[in-house]
Amino acid sequence: MSGSTTSMMVDEQRLPENNVQQIELLTGTEDSYGGVRVEIKNRMDSDVFGDVLRASISQWRQKGTKGVWIKLPIQHANLVEAAVKEGFWYHHAEPDYLMLVLWIPKTAHTLPANASHRVGIGAFVINSKGEVLVVQENSGRFKGTGVWKLPTGVANEGEDICTAAIREVEEETGIKTEFVEILAFRQSHKAFFTKSDLFFVCMLQPLSSEIQKQEEELEAAQWMAVEEYAAQPFVKKNPLFDSIANICLAKKDMKYTGFSPFSATSSSGKTNILYFNNQDLKQPLSSGNQA
Repeated sequence: MSGSTTSMMVDEQRLPENNVQQIELLTGTEDSYGGVRVEIKNRMDSDVFGDVLRASISQWRQKGTKGVWIKLPIQHANLVEAAVKEGFWYHHAEPDYLMLVLWIPKTAHTLPANASHRVGIGAFVINSKGEVLVVQENSGRFKGTGVWKLPTGVANEGEDICTAAIREVEEETGIKTEFVEILAFRQSHKAFFTKSDLFFVCMLQPLSSEIQKQEEELEAAQWMAVEEYAAQPFVKKNPLFDSIANICLAKKDMKYTGFSPFSATSSSGKTNILYFNNQDLKQPLSSGNQA
């Protein structure tokens, strides 16, 4: 499945009439990799669906189709077993649908795997007094530990890192901010339901100062001297936290340059955010805007 693959509809098509029976075939839109995508929209008995699916697979095989993707909305969950019996397997699921896939050729499949990473952010929000915004969580591994940490969260689907950082800070603390740059990022594996995790430490400039903490997630929130945050025993004993704290201290002292956002258009016409070190760039980037 690729970005160039368009969404599919479920239509009805009949085989040429004969004296035995007529079977409706599933149709969809072909992608640029020799595959086809089908979206089930009409209710169907599971036994009837099984017959239709077998006939459709036969036709796709004759046409040389490789991968078959079936998007099955949750209201049609009764059809899952019939698809699995025909060789389909789960590719991924969202709250309102399940994506099933089948590789028709008798070769090893070349279908892309489900998304392997999720994206998290940690927000280093520092004010003009050299104070950093820190929180204590009332759930998870830090509950009851007394550890002050940076506000963190997860980017939503389709959300830019810079936008996610601004949103998470305001949701947790009520502080409005302006994104400055990415200071660092780390990758870890087997982090969340066996998925890998990318975590971006982002610097933001506060546009307000009065904290209104989110009661559901936070025990406390406050402004704290960066040096005090970095000196916490937990931070000093944890190499990853200590490294992040040292980067934040270096940034406070203007001894570190991160990656600033730059809005640019890709060859496909999509707007993307490029993050780069603009201090050491000897010439400006072309045709874009600071994000």
